[in-house]
Amino acid sequence: MAFYIVSEDITQMEVDAVVNAANSSLAGGGGVDGAIHRAAGPELDKACAEFGGCPTGDAVITWGFQMDAIYIIHTVGPIWNGGGNGEEGLLRSCYRKSMELAETHGCRSVAFPLISGGVYGYPKEAAVDIAVEELTAAGAKNERRDIYLTLTDREAFGIAKNKYAQYLEETGA
Repeated sequence: MAFYIVSEDITQMEVDAVVNAANSSLAGGGGVDGAIHRAAGPELDKACAEFGGCPTGDAVITWGFQMDAIYIIHTVGPIWNGGGNGEEGLLRSCYRKSMELAETHGCRSVAFPLISGGVYGYPKEAAVDIAVEELTAAGAKNERRDIYLTLTDREAFGIAKNKYAQYLEETGA
């Protein structure tokens, strides 16, 4: 398994699947979600509407449509509410459910954004730690998969650079 932390545009990555930090209605919103919806084109909106939404902590999969990725895995992260409402378990579930879908669909490369670390307000350091823990654990189960954590937020990337430099060095970042 190769695990990398990169500062790249997730919509431009050449991977089998990109993970979308979606809202519960699966209707494109802002941030990563909006960027992925724009990159994939209007077919994505139609495909997402067929699901009728997705609960927090769960994930669904669609085709990548106009993106280079074959699939888009949509997961709904928790909104930070102080940490006493099961947010950590729900966030961990997002990564696990997304990796399960990637495995089920034979994906050998997957790119993740930092789920819930933006407008959903999850503290960035904790969100980065959870992402790294869950993604390295998932990668250890299948050594033939490349997993990318894409961090375009300067603060989150700085946290990752300070705490997880070993994963940055492999990419030349």
